[in-house]
Amino acid sequence: MNANRKSDESVVPATSANNDATEASAEPTEERDSAKRRALQSALSRTRGRTHDKPRGLQGVREAAQRDRKLKFTALLHHVNEACLTEAFFSLKKAAAVGVDGVTWYEYERDVEANIADLHNRIHRGAYRAQPSRRQWIPKPDGRQRPLGIASLEDKIVQQAVLWVLQCIYEQDFLGFSYGFRPGRSQHNALDALSVAITRRRVSWILDADIEGFFDAIDHTWLVKFLEHRIGDRRILRLILKWLRAGIIEDGERSETTMGVPQGSVISPLLSNVVLHYVFDLWIEWWRNNRCRGDVIVVRYADDFVIGFQHHDEATACLEALHTRFAKFGLKLHEGKTRLLEFGRFAIERRKRRGAKRSETFDFLGFTHVCAETRKHGWFAIHRYSMAKRMRAKLQEIKADLRKRMHWPVGETGRWLRSVVQGWLNYHAVPSNIDRINRFVAEVTRFWLAAIRRRSQRGRHRWTWERMQRLARLHLPRPRIVHPYPDRRLRV
Repeated sequence: MNANRKSDESVVPATSANNDATEASAEPTEERDSAKRRALQSALSRTRGRTHDKPRGLQGVREAAQRDRKLKFTALLHHVNEACLTEAFFSLKKAAAVGVDGVTWYEYERDVEANIADLHNRIHRGAYRAQPSRRQWIPKPDGRQRPLGIASLEDKIVQQAVLWVLQCIYEQDFLGFSYGFRPGRSQHNALDALSVAITRRRVSWILDADIEGFFDAIDHTWLVKFLEHRIGDRRILRLILKWLRAGIIEDGERSETTMGVPQGSVISPLLSNVVLHYVFDLWIEWWRNNRCRGDVIVVRYADDFVIGFQHHDEATACLEALHTRFAKFGLKLHEGKTRLLEFGRFAIERRKRRGAKRSETFDFLGFTHVCAETRKHGWFAIHRYSMAKRMRAKLQEIKADLRKRMHWPVGETGRWLRSVVQGWLNYHAVPSNIDRINRFVAEVTRFWLAAIRRRSQRGRHRWTWERMQRLARLHLPRPRIVHPYPDRRLRV
């Protein structure tokens, strides 16, 4: 309150957003002063001067893409300037794995201005050459291995700069049910949107689908055709083709890449989203608007997607059409991970009438989704539990690492273990999953006790379970729910 007994301005927005949707508001509220104050006109020019003709940069690209969804951008490379490349360099992870060039982030930083200037010069005169990616394999939760392509440092810098330019265009095109690798959208946003949609809409059947080897099966010809819908700058397209055709180096041998995008590269998530936007998103949006009479919900995260249907016949017809649709572009659904199951508000009641067991479950983004009822009122609810297979794999990984750190000081091991457990809890501590996270912390404590007891014969008798519990309370985070309920997270 001011001395003249009038309230301060620009503290609380005067109006609220009017978009009552389940996602983030499309009309963000801005703080603004009331009209009773005299506007400051001295900073405004009465005539249009040269300052109004300055390029607006990426904001102008974003606004143009939003105004016209069919506009093709013919001049984009000038946005990849030295300032953009410098910002891209400092946004990279400093301790990331190096590519085939062997250059680390710290080595490049020693003369970063000259290096960025030289890189910018080579890009704009066409002398920039993409280097092959270094192949590295990482284990998957199902026991298989996932191939990663680690790009060189300069390739990461240029890819990050081009990514920012392309995001200004495609973030205006991507549909609302696409959540994978997009700014401001996480796995938990997708999980919450799925739970709210199944709970509030008339969903009785779930199509849980996965595209087999998606990143390795992307056809370069189709990818370029999709990009050409919006990108008319041939220099940007040539840069993308250089990264796609740079090849892979594994065990000192270079192999050509005629299909797919390297997993792990900076630009590959956006390129994969562009492909699925045209192959799947636009098609399923047309399908549910023109071929379905009942409710249909869609949530996609990268190449994993879930479609909910009200009617069984529409679900089976969509599944058949999806096989045909993906085959047209050289893709196919994973037979072992794609299935149609009865799931939803009325699934429990129908299965009880038929004398069947409890409702089927499906896995999505690390959680097993189960039909349930609230304890107080008996309303339909969806419970999400950490996938048992992935939880066991993580526990076995921690157990093996504890064996390697068996002779470390207890305090140092505790600090390391706290960061590992806290990272797991940050993702899995969702409502209804309290039993799994309690079990996870208890198992980690038991493995830690076994590792301490193996240090010496005398320690086996000195370290009791009660003493170990006190040590765990000192070092390990307390299991608790950290994520809100889905409807609260999506509430505007």
